Amino acid sequence: MIPLTVGTTVDTPERPAVIDGSRFNRHTFWCGQSGSGKTYALGVVLEQLLLHTELPVAVLDPNADFVELAHTRDGSDGAAAERWEGFDIRVLHSSTPREPQVRIRFIDLSVRSKGAVGRLDPIADAEEFNALLHLEARPEHFERGTFLSSLLEADDPAHRRLGLRIDNLQILDWPLWAMGGGSAASIVDERPRATVLDLGGFSHPGEPQAAALGILEQLWERRMERRPLLIVIDEAHNFCPPVARTTVEAQLTEQLIQIAAEGRKFGLWLFLSTQRPTKIHPNVLSQCDNLGLMRMNSPRDLAELAEVFGFVPHHLLEQSPTFRKGEALFAGAFTEEPQLVRIGRRLTIEGGSDLSVQGSGV
Repeated sequence: MIPLTVGTTVDTPERPAVIDGSRFNRHTFWCGQSGSGKTYALGVVLEQLLLHTELPVAVLDPNADFVELAHTRDGSDGAAAERWEGFDIRVLHSSTPREPQVRIRFIDLSVRSKGAVGRLDPIADAEEFNALLHLEARPEHFERGTFLSSLLEADDPAHRRLGLRIDNLQILDWPLWAMGGGSAASIVDERPRATVLDLGGFSHPGEPQAAALGILEQLWERRMERRPLLIVIDEAHNFCPPVARTTVEAQLTEQLIQIAAEGRKFGLWLFLSTQRPTKIHPNVLSQCDNLGLMRMNSPRDLAELAEVFGFVPHHLLEQSPTFRKGEALFAGAFTEEPQLVRIGRRLTIEGGSDLSVQGSGV
């Protein structure tokens, strides 16, 4: 067991609440309605994992909540803060101009993912998809204008139609693309102690999902190397909903279903955080063995949790609507028995928090 102290027990405030860090080699589901303290508590657990295990972490962060993960709060425990300063924590930005920025390479995506970005169906758009399938472009030599011109000026009508589609959809204008430059997927592949990918600043709704898709695809492609990684996905309903709304979302959901079903044996473990279990694809949710539940009022959502996590006593689930902010139920593989916890203080700075309503001063 690797003990992680995440707070104190609700019934006995002087007793530390401990979960087992070695059991994050299972998929974890973390949920709580808005205002429950879910994201803050998630930060406490991640800090403990980084302090007490060697498990690398990659955070898909759509609300820029973890962009200050490398920085400790004033007044933090001195020994822990000193250790923290030595960690290799890399933050890639999109919601601010800070460098480095989140970038992936269009040309590195699989053919199916490129097709999803271009809204291409391999049957309905057979000729254009086939042209995409046989494209030849080396990542280090990829340049927007040259690539597009080579398609628009091609002799083959299918290549010209593909170029028109890419141009009309303005796909190559997305700031996400690294073109011939370095990719965020390569940084994650280096396995720093933590990589935070701030996905909240993109203007096109498909960019955060395409970024996640590029990173997850490369991780899956290299899965046989069996290099462990905890993949933390905040606001996970934006990445694997029950019903996909776009072709990119469908491809991303399919990739996450595959990781949820088969990733454990390769050391790819998911840590999914969201407000409601019913907003997550059931084939992903059903693979989770650890549960962290904060305040939740919806009977439908509690019934869903009871069905999926049958090992959790119903009387504990039923207490969730009464939880105060910062209180949680932990159950599953990472705790010997279900426990009610009051989450402890963060070591690092929380990147995002609720805004308050300002008075008019009159």
